[in-house]
Amino acid sequence: MCWEEEGAAEPDAAVPCRARWRSENGVPPPRRVVVADDTMKADTAWRLACEGTGLLWRGDYHNARQLLQAMARRADARPRKRSREPASPAEAFHLHRMAQAQRARTLGMLLIPVEAGGRIALRRAPDVVEALAEAIDGTADADLLDAPCVLSLRELLGLIGAHEWRRKGVLVPALGARIHPWYGVFSPIRGEYLDLVARVPLPARTLAFDIGTGTGVIAALLARRGVERVIATDQDPRALACARDNLSRLGLDGAVEVAAADLFPPGRAPLVVCNPPWLPAKPTAAIERAVYDPDSRMLRGFLDGLAAHLTANGEGWLILSDLAEHLGLRSREQLLGWIAAAGLRVLRREDIRPRHAKARDADDPLHAARAAEITSLWRLAISA
Repeated sequence: MCWEEEGAAEPDAAVPCRARWRSENGVPPPRRVVVADDTMKADTAWRLACEGTGLLWRGDYHNARQLLQAMARRADARPRKRSREPASPAEAFHLHRMAQAQRARTLGMLLIPVEAGGRIALRRAPDVVEALAEAIDGTADADLLDAPCVLSLRELLGLIGAHEWRRKGVLVPALGARIHPWYGVFSPIRGEYLDLVARVPLPARTLAFDIGTGTGVIAALLARRGVERVIATDQDPRALACARDNLSRLGLDGAVEVAAADLFPPGRAPLVVCNPPWLPAKPTAAIERAVYDPDSRMLRGFLDGLAAHLTANGEGWLILSDLAEHLGLRSREQLLGWIAAAGLRVLRREDIRPRHAKARDADDPLHAARAAEITSLWRLAISA
């Protein structure tokens, strides 16, 4: 990306500047960039950001964080102009996502310059070298720290938060241990589905496939329950590295093989487990790939391929919330139709209610659907 700044030798002269733009979510750089510092008022910053102007920060780092918070308050306080109420839960969901995406774009206009090597040359700026290195490790941006770059403060704060989660880990009660999520890999903070995996009787203990392993938490839980060998698959390089790291920390890397695959590994198993993204919609951020499954691609791919990867008396465990049904994005009849069309039958369904805070937040635009949500473990078998 390019912008102009005043030169030190000639304060009134505009000096062309250039740096590499970084956006994990593929957001294009702002077409127009102005330099901002501690003298900029929040109202001015908000107006420029709404116009699509990037604000390249040259002031105190902590003041930049305070400015971002002030901009966020303005975003959340804006009256929602609606000519009518949403006609359906599905329309309410799509309007909510559009509003969230616009909010993210606008708040993403506050930009932070990063020097080669990952240092931020701003007053009171934290050391983010390790957080940046973790985010780009094993990706196409592996050489990003070799040259100056610019990224949004909002994304930088996400990198720092992810670094802390990775360092401290997330306690998983069903596992009795901590899982350390990497940046861009979904954290197992919703533990109810893991309670289902921990309590449902195992059809066998010889072999299991964990499809779309993510952090490796389900594979670890199966191994802890006594499954002798688990093959955990994923197609995201970050997820594969994250799963290997977690399984090594837990001393389970000898029992679990982590393999790169789009869904299934070769062969058959008496237990095949999959926790696909629960909502059929397009992700707009990297982390949303664990939540949104466009056209139910992963869900349908798992169902369509399950019979070919199950042993004769084996079980496929599909872990799925019914939130999509309450939002009008997918019907129960449609799901049951996909199961039957794949040559499968339902042996049993184990249900649990979510415990997360949004299920109790009456101010959430999707509260009615979240309050009715149930997470299920569908025990599937090959049709006779």
